[in-house]
Amino acid sequence: MLGPVAPRLPKVFCGVLNSVYNSTVWNITRQNLSGTQLRSAPRLLQRSMASTSQEPKHRNRLALEKSPYLLQHASNPVDWYPWGEEAFAKAKKENKPIFLSVGYSTCHWCHVMERESFENEDTGKLMNDNFVCIKVDREERPDVDKVYMTFIQATSGGGGWPMSVWLTPDLKPIVGGTYFPPDDRYFGRPGFRSILRSIAEQWTKNQAKISQQGTMILDALMQGTKFVTSDRKKVPGKGCVDTCYKMLAKSYDDKMGGFGKAPKFPQPVNFNLMFRVWASNPESSEGKQALEMTLHTLKMMAKGGIHDHIAQGFHRYSTDGDWHVPHFEKMLYDQGQLAVSYVDAYQTTKDEVFADIVKDILLYVTRDLSDQSGGFYSAEDADSLPTHEAKEKKEGAFCVWTDAEVRAILSEVVEGHDNLTMGDIFCEHYSIKRNGNVEPFQDPHEELKNQNVLIVRGSLEHTAEHFGLDIQSAKDALQKCRDLLYTVRQKRPRPHLDDKMLTAWNGLMMSGFARAGQALGDVHYTQRAIQAAEFLKKHMYSPETKTLLRSSYTSKDKVVTQIPVPIEGFVDDYAFLIRGLLDLYEACYDEQWLQWAEELQQKQDELFWDEEGGGYFTTRDGDPSIVLRMKEDQDGAEPSANSVSALNLLRLRNYLDNQVWQERAEHIFAVFGERLNAIPIAVPEMTCALSFLYSTPKQIIIAGDRDADDTQQLLSCVHSHFIPNKILILADEKKDGYLYGKLKILETLERIDGKATAYVCENYACSLPVTSVEELDRLLMKRPR
Repeated sequence: MLGPVAPRLPKVFCGVLNSVYNSTVWNITRQNLSGTQLRSAPRLLQRSMASTSQEPKHRNRLALEKSPYLLQHASNPVDWYPWGEEAFAKAKKENKPIFLSVGYSTCHWCHVMERESFENEDTGKLMNDNFVCIKVDREERPDVDKVYMTFIQATSGGGGWPMSVWLTPDLKPIVGGTYFPPDDRYFGRPGFRSILRSIAEQWTKNQAKISQQGTMILDALMQGTKFVTSDRKKVPGKGCVDTCYKMLAKSYDDKMGGFGKAPKFPQPVNFNLMFRVWASNPESSEGKQALEMTLHTLKMMAKGGIHDHIAQGFHRYSTDGDWHVPHFEKMLYDQGQLAVSYVDAYQTTKDEVFADIVKDILLYVTRDLSDQSGGFYSAEDADSLPTHEAKEKKEGAFCVWTDAEVRAILSEVVEGHDNLTMGDIFCEHYSIKRNGNVEPFQDPHEELKNQNVLIVRGSLEHTAEHFGLDIQSAKDALQKCRDLLYTVRQKRPRPHLDDKMLTAWNGLMMSGFARAGQALGDVHYTQRAIQAAEFLKKHMYSPETKTLLRSSYTSKDKVVTQIPVPIEGFVDDYAFLIRGLLDLYEACYDEQWLQWAEELQQKQDELFWDEEGGGYFTTRDGDPSIVLRMKEDQDGAEPSANSVSALNLLRLRNYLDNQVWQERAEHIFAVFGERLNAIPIAVPEMTCALSFLYSTPKQIIIAGDRDADDTQQLLSCVHSHFIPNKILILADEKKDGYLYGKLKILETLERIDGKATAYVCENYACSLPVTSVEELDRLLMKRPR
């Protein structure tokens, strides 16, 4: 389960909605558990999640779905429906309230609630007799999740998954929460079965009142989530950037890095902002501090247990303040964004430590989250069986080690050191202890008892000095140890793989590979990004309608497949893919990707732009099952589509000389002006876009043959710098090409003496052309104006 989600609605609105909500008959459910309480909760009822070859006793409609999460519930005794008209019609015909359960396939507490409640025959009968039960994969349908999570946040002050909401037959929310224990024995709170009985009874007795209050709740939600600006030209000032920096700096952990207290999330959107604060004024105290905070955080994360030191990649978040004990699931969106963060760190420092982490992340994604079609899978679960004989899954079982196990595997004696084994070196370096290195308070369910989560408390230099080794010998020994442990780990039962492929998350990962290809000069990374773009264009895009799909799936024989009624793309699918395509163009200079980005931006504007109030809605118009059309206004684990779109629009404006897109970006800033002025820390990605608006975009145009050595040298020089406000264009002298038709200036910029030539343009004025790497380097080193 994810940690509690911070409320995103104004306090006044929450108070109004709570007054409506508290006047209902649902007081029993007001005592539901929050995410933080769940972490310290004692272990509840458990049973095996091991796979079985036996035919399941029950088979509901979810067996016909493709979502891994929905399929996990296909053999529940609950008569689950997917979100759709069949379920809605049944609720209306039988005059039953709807029970909506929302989660995702790698959600730990979703698994717990399934074991305790949804697999229980008596509970299933209670649900089937009194409710129409709908199960939703929040990653497939973020629109459904957003509407009802807003209700949960506004009425409880937090949220998380699983999300449990009861609705009227016309889909209006009436009561809800997150996880509920199965019965009344736990925490002094009502159990799930008690709540089901109470709601069923109240629906029978007070249906008219409940329906009326559902309408009042929905009206309050509609009013509270409106974003309208009276002056679309009133763009917030660049002081918002400084305010955001100060807010982040105030929450910074000087010792361990990170922003805020436990649980600690990576939050790449914060890194994006801090790198830009440094780039705008690298010699200022604020700039230096912003860089130091970001680099220290990235280093501590890489050393921490949140980083998988054996099989690469990053886990979802750290449950403690030291980046030590993680929630072990691995999400694609984290890998994509963190790859970019470590690329930025490498560009700013040229420190190979950061380049190594980029390679680490991309190795994991290439090996474990890549489909043969070119797409990327969504996630790996936190839970797995400790052994092939085990009957019960445990969180982290795939990743943790006992001291005895490590020493048995790494028993080889180090050459020239008769009393020193490889295990000695490894256990010292990764803080492995005989009785485990996880404190009891970090492991309330005792799943990690006597286990070790690998974490580097010291350094390579410290480990080498401790054993009297030279640095290279210690480094080689640790690499050999990791390779041996990786081989052993691959023999363990693997966690569940969520192999659905989402357009939005594939766009984020495409950016990660493209940016790595740029900065590290590795064509294999660029080629992987191209494969992802080709996959999306083939399987997730309709050239006839120029629209995107949200998701695709893999069959048992690893063929890309689709559900009977494919889910249409949401605004984040467009925004994240457009960003990925812009990054890809700057890695491979193939104009088709820039052209596709333009087409997608036009379609995004057509489908999602609010002509009346400005900004982008999450969903397109016309779906009657979405009772509230909303705009995302917070950058969290993923950036909001409005934030990403603001920067996309500004980049496209400079690529394609279209002033309309800059005006649209400015309108977004005006719509979210209150947010940017008061609490920019809620939208650091949008603050990055605002920083771009107030900086001077640096158009860097390289005139030359794309594959020529001198052209590649100049392009590599550009990518060796961190320039967040750059627009990089290759002028290949093909004057009938796409970009030449958009930017007339390209016709005037030619090679000098037949050599690849660089032009650096700002404020519609270009520098004198240069043909050497040294001259271009000096131009790029000039401080921004």
